[in-house]
Formats: sequence, C-alpha cells, structure tokens
Amino acid sequence: MANNMRYCFMGEFFDSMANIVRQYQIFIYAEDESIEIYDVRTRKIFLKRIICPDVKLKDFYIGAEVNIYSRRILISEYGDDFTAKTFESQRHSSFVLLLPSAYMQIGKIVDLITKKGFSIVKMRMNKLTQGEAEQFIKIHQADGLNAQEISSDYVTGIEVASKNAVDEFKKFIQNELIPQFQGKQILISSPSPDKAQMEINFYFAIRSPPQLTNCSCFIIKPHIIAEGNAGKIIDILLNEGFEISSLNMLQLDKNTAENFFDVYKGVLPEYGAIINHLITGPIIALEVRQEDVVNKLRAMVGPHDPEIAKVLRPNTLRAIFGIDRVRNVCHCTDLGEDGVLECQYMFELA
Repeated sequence: MANNMRYCFMGEFFDSMANIVRQYQIFIYAEDESIEIYDVRTRKIFLKRIICPDVKLKDFYIGAEVNIYSRRILISEYGDDFTAKTFESQRHSSFVLLLPSAYMQIGKIVDLITKKGFSIVKMRMNKLTQGEAEQFIKIHQADGLNAQEISSDYVTGIEVASKNAVDEFKKFIQNELIPQFQGKQILISSPSPDKAQMEINFYFAIRSPPQLTNCSCFIIKPHIIAEGNAGKIIDILLNEGFEISSLNMLQLDKNTAENFFDVYKGVLPEYGAIINHLITGPIIALEVRQEDVVNKLRAMVGPHDPEIAKVLRPNTLRAIFGIDRVRNVCHCTDLGEDGVLECQYMFELA
C-alpha cells in the first residue's frame, strides 16, 4: 500500500447513554496511520486528524472492532470503491484447527504464526462432541480426518488473515510447521477461501463451557498480543505444568472490563488506565487449572509492578515481559475463592 494513500471505512458505535447506534465515516492515512472521523448524521467532523498510538492500519477490515479513545467502533463496510478494491485484494482469512495432539504445542504454533506475519483475528479452544467433529469434517471435505480423534480432547481454532491467506498458510504448514514438528499432522487449515468462511462460521458458533474447578482466570493483556508475545506466554504456562482448559480471544467493552475489575476500583491508583488499556485491543482469556493454582500462578506471574519484579523476581513473567503497572502482561486471580467466579464471568457472561 502506498504511503500517501487515504482509506475510508464506515463504522458503528453503540452509544449506551443515548441508546442509539452512531454512524461514522473514518479516514486512515497510510503515511502515519493518523485517523479522522466524521459523524454521518450531523455531517460534521467528529475527530480531527490525529495519531492514535494503539490504532494501526492493519486493524481495519470488515467486522473488526477498533478502539478509538475508549469508543469501540465496529468497522461495518468500506467507505469507497478504492478502499474496497485495495483491501479485498490484500486481506483474506483462513481457518486453522489445532488437533488434540497439538495441545502442548499451542503456544509455539501461535508464536510461529505471529512471526510469519499472519494476523490472528479469532482464537478459541473447544471440546467438540463427536457430532460436531463429524459436521466439521463434512464441511472441510478432506481425507484422513477422524471424528473420534478430533473429539477426543481439546482443539483450538484460529482465524488467520493475510494476503492470499488460504494458499499462504498451506505453504506455511508444508514448508515450516511440518518440519518443525517432525512431520506429525497436528493441525489442518482450510482448503479454499469458500471453505474457510464456512469453517470459521461453524467453529466460532461453538462455545464449550469452562471446567470451573481448581481454576484461575488468566488474561493476556493487549500490549502482549500487539508485541507478538502471546504465544510465548501460553507456551510458558503449559511447560510449567499448568493445564489450559478454556481459551478465548475477545474484545472487551468498557462496561465489561469495569464490571470484571470492579474490585480494584479505589485500590489501584492506575485503575482507570488499566481499564482503558484493556479495551485498546483484543485480550486472550484462559482458564488455567492445577492444584493450588491461584498461588502457583501468582508466583510465576510476579509482583504487580514490573520494575519491582525485575529486582525481586527476575524470572517471573512480569519481570521478563512487563513494561509498567498498566502494561504488566496479564491479570490472574488473586484469591482462591475468586477463580471460579472470574472464569464463569469471563467465559460464560463476557
């Protein structure tokens, strides 16, 4: 994409105070990724051209939700033919299913996908029934898939996006992932763009419930995902002996974030900044299980402040990946009795 180009999108924002959906025309400039917004109803400028550090050109595609100064705006359609032609030729999706045999490799695979330049749009762990596995195989229409195997344990579905995503991901599997994992078939991807959309629609309509026993709610924050480190965090969790029994990538709205973190209001001076960070991009919520999981996981995560963690607990996640008291890698359950409640809220209500 040329650096001097301006792209136009239409966006929708639900104004809960007025109980109406506001329509916006959004311009994003390729040279500096600055944005400009017009209110469609009033035909007046809503936001003068400005650079929003957390808003990037790669975040704009149909169905995406972008957070612009605490407003979560749904990108509903292209604003002009030029933008449509440019982006339709640049971005496509493919569906990737990590089979039960890939469970211990989830983090490594996510890391490799990110390093290769694919965008991860959606990701969810499910425990498919045999009937659901059979339906998926019918959609996928490929030899060698076994419904009993697919439904035997947890699978993880990922929607990836890039230019010519279906063909590029098939090459990626063949040339890099298969050699990396000693020729084992631990994942499959869409055979065609039409199948990709069917697989995405089918899989992400399924939502397996969390276990809600011996659990902690672990939330990977947006800065970790933006930095490409989410796979590393997941890999560390699994290699340290923690079980991941639910995983979902989602975009929080402000109300959901405030409800979940309400207990910290008035306790953490950076509470407002934490809420604002959590809605700047997607999070990855995990139900993590083990005996005495809350205390063991907190010990691995480290002190709330990464600067303190670097001095006192240099091998913890926050010491290694944390930036400050807001961008401190993750949230994990503080008290043993809260694990079930937090997982229930994040996986059943959010």
